[in-house]
This record gives sequence, structure tokens and C-alpha cells, in this order.
Amino acid sequence: MAQHSPRKLFENLNGAGKAIGVLTSGGDAQGMNAAVRAVVRMGIYVGAKVYFVHEGYQGMVDGGDNIVEATWEKVSSILQMGGTVIGSARCKAFRNREGRLKAALHLVQLGITNLCVIGGDGSLTGANLFREEWKGLLDELVEKGKSDSLEHQRTLEFHLNVVGMVGSIDNDFCGTDMTIGTDSALHRIIEVVDAIVTTAQSHQRTFVLEVMGRHCGYLALVSALACGADWVFIPESPPEDGWEDQMCEKLSENRANKKRLNIIIISEGAINRHNVPITSDIIKDLVVSRLGFDTRITILGHVQRGGTPSAFDRILGSRIGVEAVIALLEASPDTPACVVSLSGNQAIRVPLMECVQMTQEVQKAMDEKRFDDAVKLRGSSFNVAVLNVGAPAAGMNAAVRSAVRIGITEGHRMFAVADGFEGFSKGQIKEIKWGGVGGWTGQGGSLLGTKRTLPGKNLQAIADQIRTHNISAFMVIGGFEAYLGLLELLAARAKYDEFCIPMVMVPATVSNNVPGSDFSIGADTALNAITDTCDRIKQSASGTKRRVFIIETMGGYCGYLASMGGLAAGADAAYIFEDPIDIRELQANVIHLTEKMKTSIQRGLVLRNENSNDNYTTDFIYQLYSEEGKGIFDCRKNILGHMQQGGAPSPFDRNFGTKIAAKAVQWLSRTLKENYRRGKIFTNTDDTICLLGMRRRTLLFQPVSQLMSETDLKHRIPKEQWWVNLRALMKILAKYKISYDVSDAGKLEHVTQRMRDTDNETL
Repeated sequence: MAQHSPRKLFENLNGAGKAIGVLTSGGDAQGMNAAVRAVVRMGIYVGAKVYFVHEGYQGMVDGGDNIVEATWEKVSSILQMGGTVIGSARCKAFRNREGRLKAALHLVQLGITNLCVIGGDGSLTGANLFREEWKGLLDELVEKGKSDSLEHQRTLEFHLNVVGMVGSIDNDFCGTDMTIGTDSALHRIIEVVDAIVTTAQSHQRTFVLEVMGRHCGYLALVSALACGADWVFIPESPPEDGWEDQMCEKLSENRANKKRLNIIIISEGAINRHNVPITSDIIKDLVVSRLGFDTRITILGHVQRGGTPSAFDRILGSRIGVEAVIALLEASPDTPACVVSLSGNQAIRVPLMECVQMTQEVQKAMDEKRFDDAVKLRGSSFNVAVLNVGAPAAGMNAAVRSAVRIGITEGHRMFAVADGFEGFSKGQIKEIKWGGVGGWTGQGGSLLGTKRTLPGKNLQAIADQIRTHNISAFMVIGGFEAYLGLLELLAARAKYDEFCIPMVMVPATVSNNVPGSDFSIGADTALNAITDTCDRIKQSASGTKRRVFIIETMGGYCGYLASMGGLAAGADAAYIFEDPIDIRELQANVIHLTEKMKTSIQRGLVLRNENSNDNYTTDFIYQLYSEEGKGIFDCRKNILGHMQQGGAPSPFDRNFGTKIAAKAVQWLSRTLKENYRRGKIFTNTDDTICLLGMRRRTLLFQPVSQLMSETDLKHRIPKEQWWVNLRALMKILAKYKISYDVSDAGKLEHVTQRMRDTDNETL
């Protein structure tokens, strides 16, 4: 019989007698404070001492008041702040051994032999060098007689444990999918682009937007995808010679098609094939001289570093901050310095120097002009339909735009279906061209129109419309109703040959309750709306003091929004259907908040999913808290409602929608070719009606029939959900004593293996 490995619980990790120093270094990034907060609170939770190292390496070199012990309350109310509350500075002194000698002295005097460094590649390289020199530095300090306690310290602990977290808006660090601050920087860029679009349309202008990124074009590329830019320049993929003619031709073509504006996005490090810089001024002069368009330049600059961190960056910082503490507690003298991050949706650890070397290799390859060639494939022509089903979700329009344009480039005729399956049955179908989806990326809601109606009552009418319009395949973008609709169409194949065609679903719902996918289009936008509202509500409590807010979120029976919103907003509790509550837990929460009011943090935040419990309603909980807290705190309630569905889609939802829809159309193209016989498409196998979802690290096409066993149909949720385990993390950060299973904590992976896995997935 197979032996199951025992569960690894966070509370069983012992930090007693250990001291952890946390510092932020290099350029600041939104979300750093979330990481600092997580390191401090989780370190204290396991019994370790945690120290702030103010002003980065400079504070370490200077010592004194720059290195102070952190407390639980000192990291309260920093989650929503941009930048870094412990300061950051570039330090020349640390580059010299003499500076590192001073830093070692200041650390060892306080017993700090564990470092958590939040910064970019330069900061992490410095940390690794410091670690390698540590024993030699202590030997030198003992020889110089710098401290009486050093000899004892050296015998106890002659190695330094280092864990890095990458904080950089550029997302330029190899080995990590997303660095702290990148998502927030994208939010700032998209906010600017959305504002510029209105003035550009009014005056028929061309705007050249320069974004940050040094030698990395991630911000430029992803923001260009998210706003539907006409042209983008990034350093990793310099344009071919003659790009000037191609760009001007494209801009002219767009104007001829009645498009009133042009957006060109350029990374600050953009170059041509000969490594000659391409600047904003060069592009502007080119457009003005050749086309005569009214052209303006906007350089975003440090706006991208500022502002409130997004929900994604808060959750990312919190998750990898916890992972950093676990890595430090598990470290041994033989453990290499590592970087903690997320790969897809999975926590990982990667050797620090492998990441740094790979990052430097990228720049070296660019310097040597080794640019990869792009290959473009065209497919056979089929009629492909796109429809939205379920409630509106921000990012649906970006997915439709991507599906239509990728479908056209694959050679298909694309058809838009209005009002979901109901519109399908009524023949609300029309061909949609390239320009028909122009400007859709940044718009919220569903421009196609969407309804919750299932196809079951209109199967004959839908079959007739498929035959009339010669539809060979279709894509459904929607929520749980879309999933149920495909199950009904699968069951109807035995009766209707018209349904024996490839179908694919892309999950899009704020509730994030579709089985087969960790994320759904629209959930990130809703999460940001909840987080922003919670920030405002907490701010109002800072003046009144001693106040607890009960906030009700959407989601049906799925507690994703309440749980992740609670983690991002620093809530004290989140009540959800998946984790049933009883009166004892409610009483414990009231007692917890009563104790909290005795500290300097005199406010409380509790989230409740709308269907978490039939009896413990929002009104009941509000009345309970009001009565039990009488004389200690007062209580207010807020029901967020449909504001969670509205607004412009977040950068994540725009890009997730764009990428997942593109992949879905490419799958349809392949499946159509495989099932094309004698001039007709016919397939009745289960694997030709699929849902495309993200599972941990990969995008997977999963037959909807296979997902039935994973689905709680009564409550419209998956039976198992990845985020439920993170609820314990939220409670620990709110100072509850609770068990936290870290058996799935990141394992050390080599960067080269991760790259091979990614290549195989792409192929």
C-alpha cells in the first residue's frame, strides 16, 4: 500500500530563537507592503523575531535606528499603500566589501541570520554575494575584535539564509511568471490609456505612449494587448527593416476604416534590428512627416510606480511573503539562496543565481542581435460563431475581440450571436468583420448582449440556425449557464446532427464558480472593485474609531470573491458556503474584534458571501455584532451588489480574455481540420465539446462531460476549489490561532526545467 506523506502544518514550523530581517531595495513597486506585512506577521506567528531594515542595504550598512524590531501592529493599515513603508535606497557602499562588513556587524549584533530581500535582480544578486561571504565576514569581524558576542554568534550560526521576492514593475526577472508591482503598473497604464482615448477620438489624433521597462517590453506588450493599440515597440522583438512603411500603412488603413484615433505604445528600451534606439520623438516625427496626422507624445514615467496596489499584487505579496518565511524556516547551510514566486497559480522556489544568470543571458542575447523568427500559420475557411452566455463580466468584450480577429487571421468567417442561446434560437446572428470589434477591449459588460437562458427549450430552433448559417463551430464565453448549456448540447447530439460540431467554452463570470478553471474572466475586475470599496470603508473607520463593517459580496454559493477580497483587503473574517459557520464561530469572531478594539487598530472588517448561510444572513450578523459589541464598538453593513459586475475591465481580465480566447480559436481551427470529411464537419466524440481553463500552471482543454464528476450542480460550484486553503492564511494574518496546511508549499525548481516545461506546454 502506498504511504501518504504526512501533512505539513505551518504552525508546527518552529521559529523560536530565530531572527528575520526584511528589507526592500532598488526601485519601489506596489505590493511590497503586502509582502512586508506577510513576512512580519507570519514570522511573529511562529515565534521568530522580525526586524525592519529601513532604507534597504543603506540602512543595513548604517545600522542604528535603521534596523528595528517589527511588531504585529506596525504593519497594520499598510496593505493598501503603494511604495514601501520601510523605505528603499540604492547603496554604493554595499557593493564594496567594507560596506558589507559593516552590514554583517549590524545584523549579527541583533542575531539576524535570516534575510528576506524584496527587490530586483541587482538587489538579489547583492544578497547572494553577501550570503556567500558571510562566514568570511564574521571571521574578519572576530579578528578585528569588533564585538564580544561575535565569537559566540559565529559558533552558533555561521551561515546566512537568504530568500528573495522579486519586486519590480518591469516583470523582467527570469524564473518568475509575475513580479510584485507589475499588475498595478498595468492598472496605471490602462487608466491613462482609457483617459487618452476620449480626447484622441475627439480630435482624430495619434498618441505615442512611452512606458517603463528598461530592457524588458512586458509592460508595453501587455498594455498594447489590453488597449488594442495599433502598434507596439519592445526591445525583445525589434521590428524588421522597413517597419516605417509597414506602420504608416497600418495607421493609414485604420483611418480609412473610420477609426478616429491611433495608439502606438513604445517601451523605453525599444531598439531596431541594429540595436539603434527607437524613441518616441522618432515615431512622432515619422507619423507627422509621412501621414500628416496630429500626433502627441505622452511619457508615463513614474506614474506607473505610484498609486494603490491592485488586488492581484496584494494577494501575490501576501502569498509569497508566507512562502518566504516557510523557506527560511526550512533552510539549511546547504540550501541555496532562492527566489519565491508563483508559476501559474502554484507557489514555487527557484535558485536565485540561476534566475539572475538567465535574466542576464536575455540581455546578452539582445546585445548579440539573436532575435527569434516569428511564424504565422493560416488555416482553412469555416464559419465560426461567438456568443456570450450568463451574467455580464468585465473582459468578455476583450475575449470576443480576440476570438473574432484571430479567427479572421486563421481564415474563418466569424459570426456574432446576440443575447446568448436565446438570440441564437431567434436568428440574431450576423457576420462580424475585423473593424466590428474595434475599441472593444477596454469596455465593460457584454456588447454582444448576454442572457442566462439555456438552450434546452430551443434545441430545434438552434439546430435550424446552425444549418441556415452553415456554422461549423462556435465559442461560448460565459459562466455556469454556458457550462450547463454545452452539457445540454452534448446530450442532444444523438438527436440533432447539427450539434455534432466542435464547441469550446471560455469561462467568464465574476463568481469564478466554473469547474475546470482556477480563474474566470471578470473575477479579477470584481475583486479589485471589492478591494477598492473595502479600502474606502476602512478609511472612513479611521476617523470614527471602534467600528466594524459587515460587507456582503456576490458569487452565488461560491466564496471566491469574499475569501480573496478578504485576503486583499485585510479582513478579520469572511463567511462563505464552502466553509460553514456556526454560532460558536460567530461568537469567537465577536470576542476577537472586542480584543482588537483594545489595541491601536480600532476597526474591523468582515466579508460575507451572499449565499453563505440561509439563516446567518447579513442582517442577522449585523444585529448580532451590534448587540454583542454594544459599548465596545458599533457596526455598519454594506451590500456591494452589482457594482462588482460593472466598470472597465482590469488589465488582467483584458489580457486573460485576449489570450484564452485566442487559444480557444486556434483549438477550434485544429479540431475543424481533423474532423473535415467530404466537405462536411461531423464529430460526435466528447472531446470536441471542451472547456478551456487554467489549472494550476497550464491552460487545458477539458471535455465538459468529464467535468461533471467535479461539479456540485445543486449549488453551481466545483466540488474542490484551490483558494479554500488560503482562507487559513487570511485568518492568521488577522491574528487568529488556526491550523494552516503548507504541504503544497513551493519546492525548489531549476529555471532550465521550468523553461522546458513551458516550451512543451506551448508545443
